[in-house]
Amino acid sequence: MSEGERRSFWQNLVRGFQDVVYGMASHDMTRYALRTRSSMEHLFILTTMGDLLGVPILPPYYSLRLLPYVVPQIATWKRRMLREKDLSDVLA
Repeated sequence: MSEGERRSFWQNLVRGFQDVVYGMASHDMTRYALRTRSSMEHLFILTTMGDLLGVPILPPYYSLRLLPYVVPQIATWKRRMLREKDLSDVLA
């Protein structure tokens, strides 16, 4: 093994170790941030498009103004809001 190959091997080994440590340290924070973002998006859609479920919160004019931004997420939002909840949902 030449000197350059040895150096490359050790650099790759150290980089791999750094990636593992970074992943272990930030995995929970990333999951929490994604869960919070999802909850905030669903709350926003409920506030703006709640009349689809029978919860009139905003006047229809403002809901229609925001409709182009919300259309891609409506199907998953309705599925999540109308899904039955149980104890395992709270624990996850």
